[in-house]
Amino acid sequence: MSVTSEVSLDGKQLTIAIKGRFDFGSHQHFREAYERFYKVPDAYTVDLKEATYLDSSALGMLLLLRDHAGGDDSQVTLINCSPDVRKILAISNFDKLFDIN
Repeated sequence: MSVTSEVSLDGKQLTIAIKGRFDFGSHQHFREAYERFYKVPDAYTVDLKEATYLDSSALGMLLLLRDHAGGDDSQVTLINCSPDVRKILAISNFDKLFDIN
C-alpha cells in the first residue's frame, strides 16, 4: 500500500493516488497526504486507478477528506475507479457526495 500526493504548480489542485489496499492501514498516510500543506487547495482529486481493495474505513477517510476540504462546498473528485469500487461507492451513496469520474 502506498499513498502519494502531488500539488499543482499553482497550488489549487491536490491529487492523491492510492496504490494497493485502501483500508485502515492507510489512515495515517492518507491524512498526511492532504494535511501537510500550509495552504488548503481549492480542489482535490483522489486517483483510485491502482487501488486493489477498498473497505468501510476507506469510505470514512474519504468523508474526512471531504470535511477537511469544506464539506458541502468542497470539490473532491474520485477518478479511475474500477467497476467494483464504483459499485461500493454507489451502494454507499457516495455518488451524491463526490464527483466520480
